[in-house]
Amino acid sequence: MLSIIQAAGWPIWPLILCSIAALTIIIERLISLRASQIAPANLLDEVLAVTRSSLPGNDVVNKLAENSLLGGVFATGLRSVIAEPRITEEAVRQSFESAGRIAMHRLERYLNTLGTIAAAAPLLGLFGTVIGMIEIFGSQAPTTGSTNPQQLAHGISIALYNTAFGLMIAIPSLMFYRYFRGRVDEYQLTMELAAERLVPHLMRFAVRTPPVPAQPPETTP
Repeated sequence: MLSIIQAAGWPIWPLILCSIAALTIIIERLISLRASQIAPANLLDEVLAVTRSSLPGNDVVNKLAENSLLGGVFATGLRSVIAEPRITEEAVRQSFESAGRIAMHRLERYLNTLGTIAAAAPLLGLFGTVIGMIEIFGSQAPTTGSTNPQQLAHGISIALYNTAFGLMIAIPSLMFYRYFRGRVDEYQLTMELAAERLVPHLMRFAVRTPPVPAQPPETTP
């Protein structure tokens, strides 16, 4: 590997940095986007069972928020109903939407960076190819027309190694980027459906304000 890096020349170093960054992001996202940390399978049923007859206490809500990302969304909705007994359904939905946007931001963390690496790696490889071609043409002696075989071989190595290394980085980065995007979209749909099911359940505990009866119009004698 060291000999390949030496043969590829200095243009390969940005590609090496990109490969390290991409590998780090892929490992971090594989760990962070596990279903147990984002949306456990039976979490919604457990919340519905706990809140069947009454709203839970703060300690239960705090444990729910620490359970997973979806648990944090549920905890936000529960806290809004607990804090304001006369809350409207629109306000509950608004609290779920705000918590959902925060959750989506956490789900999409580093994905733009991974997509940028997948798009930029072939261009960096092409840049190394151009540098190699320049060295190939530079190996031609301008006066005698003779060729330096060693410099010619070095230019070819730079051209080919950088192109290959750029593709080796871009292909798996793009594959994992698409995979993570699919996982994020799946989690987003799960959160939306769960919140939609939980809203009418929580509204059972909201205090309904009786409508004000309309006053009859005053008549003048």
